[in-house]
Amino acid sequence: MGDEPTRAAAKIPRAVYEKELLRLQTELVKLQEWVRVEGVRLVVVFEGRDAAGKGGTIKRVAEHLNPRVARTVALPKPTERERSQWYFQRYIEHLPSAGEITLFDRSWYNRAGVEQVMGFCTKEEHRRFLHQCPIFERMLVEDGILLRKYWFSVSDAEQELRFRKRLGDPTRQWKLSPMDLESITRWEAYSRAKDEMMVHTDIPEAPWYVVESDNKRRARLNMMAHLLSTVPYSEVPLPVIEIPARPPSTGYERPPRDLQTYVPDHAAKLTS
Repeated sequence: MGDEPTRAAAKIPRAVYEKELLRLQTELVKLQEWVRVEGVRLVVVFEGRDAAGKGGTIKRVAEHLNPRVARTVALPKPTERERSQWYFQRYIEHLPSAGEITLFDRSWYNRAGVEQVMGFCTKEEHRRFLHQCPIFERMLVEDGILLRKYWFSVSDAEQELRFRKRLGDPTRQWKLSPMDLESITRWEAYSRAKDEMMVHTDIPEAPWYVVESDNKRRARLNMMAHLLSTVPYSEVPLPVIEIPARPPSTGYERPPRDLQTYVPDHAAKLTS
C-alpha cells in the first residue's frame, strides 16, 4: 500500500546513474545561467511523504549551482508572530527575485499535510488554505514566476525501511523525528490529506508532478530530467576567461611559519 501504484523497476547501475546525473547537473548549470542572464524567477516545490527522498534530490539538484542564484529554503515551525500573519506571508519573502531560483524543501503545503493531520491548524484554517492556495499560485504564475511542484511518492514498506536505516546510522538519526514516527501510525490520514490537497491544488496553471521514489536513483534522475524539459532555457555563451601570467616577484618573503597557528595534521595519523 502506498501513495501511488509503484512500478517494479530494475536498479540503475551506479556507473550509469553517475554518468547521467552529471549530464543532468551540467544542464542545470546551463539553466541557472539562463535564469540569471534573462532575469527569470523559478520556484521548485518539493513535497511528499517523510523519507520519500526529497532532501537527497534537492542536494543533487543544487550540488553544482551557485548558491547566490539557487537557494534552498527549509523553514522551521512558525514563530508566534508568524502564526498571527496571513498564512502565505512568511513564504512570500523567500520567493526569488529576477535571476534567482528558489528550491522549497517543503513549502506552504505544510498546512495541507502535517498541520491538518496532526491538528496544528483548525478545520477552518485548512479549508481556507485549500481555497486560497490555487488563487495564490495563479497570482505567482500570472506575475511571471515559473512554478514547478513535485510530489515524491513512496510506499509504506519502503518508508519504514528507510526509517530503520536512519535509526541505525548516527549521521542520519537527526532526520528521524517524533513527527516522522507519527507518519507511520497515521499513514491513511496522510493519504486522505494528500488526495484532498491534489483535488484542490492540481491546477492547469501549476500542476502537480508525481515522482515515484521507491528507487532513489531513478527518482532523482526522473525529477531532474522532467524539470529541465519544462523550462525553455537555452545555453548562454560564457565570456572567454584567460588566466593572467603571474608577475615577477617584488621581494615579498613569507613570515616564519611558527608565528601562526596551524591546524594539526590529523590526516597524517591515518597513513602512518
